[in-house]
Amino acid sequence: MSDSGSIFLRRRSWSLLRDLVRPYHRTLLVLLVVVVLANAARLAPPTLVQKGIDIGIPALVERDSATPLLVVMGAMIAAVLIQAAGNIYFVRESGRVGQRILLEIRQRLYKHFHVLDVAFHDRYTSGRVVSRMTSDVDAIAEMVQTGFSGLMTAVLTMLGVGVLMLTLDWHLGLVCLTSFPVLMLLVRWFSRQSAITYRSVREASAAVIVQFVESMTGIRAVQAYRREDRNGEIFDDLADRYRDANVKAFRLVAIFMPTVKLVGNITIGLVLLYGGYRVLHGEMTVGVLAAFLLYLRMFFEPMQEISQFYNTFQSATSALEKLSGVLEEQPKVAPPAKPVPLPRARGAVRFEDVHFGYGERPVLPGLELDIPAGQTVALVGTTGAGKTTIAKLMARFYDPGRGRITLDGVDLRDLADDDLRRAVVMVTQENFMFDGTVGDNIRFGRPDATEEEVREAARAVGADTFIDELPQGYDTDVAKRGGRLSAGQRQLVAFARAFLADPAVLILDEATSSLDIPSERLVQQALQTILANRTAVIIAHRLSTVEIADRVLVLEHGQVLEDGSPQQLMAQQGGRYAALHDAWVESLA
Repeated sequence: MSDSGSIFLRRRSWSLLRDLVRPYHRTLLVLLVVVVLANAARLAPPTLVQKGIDIGIPALVERDSATPLLVVMGAMIAAVLIQAAGNIYFVRESGRVGQRILLEIRQRLYKHFHVLDVAFHDRYTSGRVVSRMTSDVDAIAEMVQTGFSGLMTAVLTMLGVGVLMLTLDWHLGLVCLTSFPVLMLLVRWFSRQSAITYRSVREASAAVIVQFVESMTGIRAVQAYRREDRNGEIFDDLADRYRDANVKAFRLVAIFMPTVKLVGNITIGLVLLYGGYRVLHGEMTVGVLAAFLLYLRMFFEPMQEISQFYNTFQSATSALEKLSGVLEEQPKVAPPAKPVPLPRARGAVRFEDVHFGYGERPVLPGLELDIPAGQTVALVGTTGAGKTTIAKLMARFYDPGRGRITLDGVDLRDLADDDLRRAVVMVTQENFMFDGTVGDNIRFGRPDATEEEVREAARAVGADTFIDELPQGYDTDVAKRGGRLSAGQRQLVAFARAFLADPAVLILDEATSSLDIPSERLVQQALQTILANRTAVIIAHRLSTVEIADRVLVLEHGQVLEDGSPQQLMAQQGGRYAALHDAWVESLA
């Protein structure tokens, strides 16, 4: 990645972080004051030790007075209590703020993934979505919950200790400064290497999650095609990369931390040697040397905390880059700035010079189509003719590249999402069953529907027969992805769901393909009720379903080749529809 690209990602990440913490700036200021006070109390003991050695002990020996030593002890207890109280308050309040920030991130992601259009989800796999919601959020959680507190404590400790050491004895302070160039070189090297390494760790982690989720989601296909071994090899390779990335990260820490300790111990040795010399020559007291050594130990400890925070920070920064990238994604199917109200749609649909394609592949090269309200239209044709594309455009899963699609004369792009989803419902051959009961799944499009309305919808499509035979009837859990129901039963539940939603326009995209012959006949009877007084578009290879249509459109390469009632098209000798019908009849035989 180029430097300009990295700078852009960092700016975008920090912009997201600033936006998340902005509502809590007052609380964060209070926490900063608390941390300063707690660290001031933490830095007091070495100075109190110096006072006890240089003042308290001589007073006790020479004047038999324990007062100075008792005062020092009282101050030491007060400092410990202040530090403990400050730490308790900080951990409690920072944890509360951190959890609110994490809640905001999760809610934003969840809502944003729902807003993004179908085109985004077609290219952004479910595994990557899960990785954003779990692994990346967890990385930020670690930084928010533990990283910032450790960093603030470490920085304040280093600054405070540095000032106090120079105040105690500037000669020894200068000796300590000799270690600074080495420390700065170490920090610079570690920051550069860890930035690269931890980005690799996040990418490898995401790849492992994606592979796992995709394999488990498609476990039936994996087992049906005996892909277990091959998928296992792919997962092992990704897991090896993830392990190697983590090993490299630990190797960096293994070099950095011991080296910091080595530099610290060497510095302590030099201070002890030079300080002992000065004590022997009466240039400083034993108490000052003892306090200096204690402060010096406190000075190097935060270096390790900072390095640990930097590990967490790099991991969280990489996660922030991914999350901010997702949150900046804008849906290509965007809601209108000023929506046109459509309280009750009639269902008249019109395609006006509609051009559409997937990438560089054109599908509809200027479609003109008028569907009056209340008409049932069947779309037939070979695979790739544009049937499903027309359905997706009508449901506004995509927008046309040129031209427009109107509902009752209003461009779909000008309709509010609520009005459009209420007016247009699409039923596919892969209707998803959500966790919950059969009744919950029927009620999905109308959560406020009563029990009687749910039952009426099931009766209308003929689903009540099998539902009544289930162990708990409408309260039967459908299991994962509707696994307790057969393919035909799931399709009937989807029909009931659509009937209950009561749209003005109903789109059936191969919606009867999963049904056996008896179930299909049952559904065809129910379709007479479902399609009454509403516009319907039926896409089906089974021409038995097409026969209930008022009008049939034969498509080829996005163009309408034939248009008429099923009877009219059957009467056209040598026509496309007649040929398709004959082929279908032969397939039944």
